[in-house]
Amino acid sequence: MSELTVASRYAKALIDLAQEQNSVEEMKNDMELFHHTLRVNPELKAVLANPIVSHSKKINILEEVFSTKVNKVSIAFFKLMVNKGRGDVLYSTAYEYINLYDIKEHIVKATVVSATVLSAANQKELVADIQAATGSVVKLEAKVDPELIGGFVLTVGDRQVDTSIASDLRKLKKEFAQRVITN
Repeated sequence: MSELTVASRYAKALIDLAQEQNSVEEMKNDMELFHHTLRVNPELKAVLANPIVSHSKKINILEEVFSTKVNKVSIAFFKLMVNKGRGDVLYSTAYEYINLYDIKEHIVKATVVSATVLSAANQKELVADIQAATGSVVKLEAKVDPELIGGFVLTVGDRQVDTSIASDLRKLKKEFAQRVITN
């Protein structure tokens, strides 16, 4: 079974438990903290995934790092996962929990890459347009890529809108090349 499938199942079980205890939001905050901590500390992620490191050592590390920052249910979940030999999927499980939370709360992630920094007004207008189209709350991440020359590339879920000048130039180049070949 793939790591993603396993992580999704654990995340589903965790969100069900959090709903029973009315702590879905608190658990999401814990999973975001955990995910962020492991992302910026790859050594910690490697230790949790390493089968040579004992379960007790992993649990001690998790308690040391997170016991004062997350709720008791989260710590208990971490311990359970490690004791089951699933420390390697904790990172993915936290990520999947966040995704499930976003789905449950109708939150959609969008990324816009533009040639220059978008103004706050442009970002606000873009968020409003995406919200109107999807009916969801939008988390917008804005990035800058000067190679786009102008315009932007918007990605929402699995859909992408590319209005960049670089893309238009590539299309023109391809059209000219095809015309030369056919003539």
